Amino acid sequence: MEKLMQYIWQHRLWPRVDMFTVDRRRVTVIDPGQLNANSGPDFFNAKIKIGDEMWAGDVEIHVKASDWHRHGHQDDPAYRSVILHVVGKDDTAITLNDGRVIPQMRMPCAPDFRHAYDSLVTKAGCGLPCADEIKSLDAIYLHSWLDSLAYERLYAKTDRISGHLSRMAGDWESVCYITLARALGFGVNGDPFEHLAMSLPLQFIGKHSDSQLSIEALLFGQAGFLDKAADDDPYITLLKNEYAFLSHKFSLKRTASPGWKMSRMRPANFPHRRIAFLASLLFGGFKLMSRIIDATSVDNVRALFNIELAGYWARHYSFNSLLDEPKATALGRNSVDILVINVVVPLLYAYAMNVDSRERADHAINMLHELKAESNSIVAMFASSGIECTDAFTSQALIQLRRQYCETRKCLYCRIGHRMLSKRAKNKDCMQ
Repeated sequence: MEKLMQYIWQHRLWPRVDMFTVDRRRVTVIDPGQLNANSGPDFFNAKIKIGDEMWAGDVEIHVKASDWHRHGHQDDPAYRSVILHVVGKDDTAITLNDGRVIPQMRMPCAPDFRHAYDSLVTKAGCGLPCADEIKSLDAIYLHSWLDSLAYERLYAKTDRISGHLSRMAGDWESVCYITLARALGFGVNGDPFEHLAMSLPLQFIGKHSDSQLSIEALLFGQAGFLDKAADDDPYITLLKNEYAFLSHKFSLKRTASPGWKMSRMRPANFPHRRIAFLASLLFGGFKLMSRIIDATSVDNVRALFNIELAGYWARHYSFNSLLDEPKATALGRNSVDILVINVVVPLLYAYAMNVDSRERADHAINMLHELKAESNSIVAMFASSGIECTDAFTSQALIQLRRQYCETRKCLYCRIGHRMLSKRAKNKDCMQ
């Protein structure tokens, strides 16, 4: 509730009527101040006229006035600069240790404001309670928010890449290898794939890049899939023997519980075939990052992932488990496009930022505009609410909106939620 009150104060959503302190002095807010996300008063550098006096200082907000004492603010020097205490319930007067009384004001808002907020936040994680609001938004307002969300998601991915780049001492190919591995998890197995790549440095694989068997042994062994594989196939026996030798040679350590998920998954999408795909890309030397940088079109980067599996993995979806019919193609067109979205675009954008190339950054963004929208439940949900989604730039924005705002119930920080709630901010008081 306190966050809602902070939101009302920050965005001036109180009714446009006279406001008074509890001792009936008129309050005029010149500047509500700057929201403080750290310790100390909630708002810094506010400018407020109380009665005939102009004050400059900090503002603290509580659901109940007595929370001031419960939180120990009276003994904290950081709160000596508070000029106004904004509360939902005025249940006690507030004084500092020197006896100074801090002016106190009850927060007014619309009668249905809290109900609208509770309803919005409660349902946001499982549905789309703002659907009607979305349909009424001006196109320019909605597109501006979606543009911001798409960049927000891309920045989050590039920040992750920058972190890897720092840990890998500037080795872009190693960063590309880790980023690709995570993307091959296609969400469900992203973490296990990333842990696999982190546990098996690219430099170790490079020492045996001329042997498909060695690469597969390293990957499947580190993933933990060789442990339970039945020893009734010469290929599996070779993998186990090779992994035993190489893991000792490189002193490899594995994650105790990788966390692989395979329930309710089509056999062709099992991580085993994804690992075989990764092994094929690593065979002969991994130079994917340099090829991404040199690629000039979406078709060029798609071609980087057009890999066909041969031998054992053309016929199996896991160890000892045959496909209904042989399937050499490792990834379908939609899966390849997802790799372009989650590997090529963020890597190229991160590289562009690193070398200060506006041209490369624009090239990365243009790829998202050229690719078709992803087909998933999130895009379908927003499409049913009237948001047209024709390209990957927009679908990435919608995924960001759903994952980072709806599912985390951060409706107060969403422009759609803000617009919906601000309409409720009129008169009277709902904090009682």
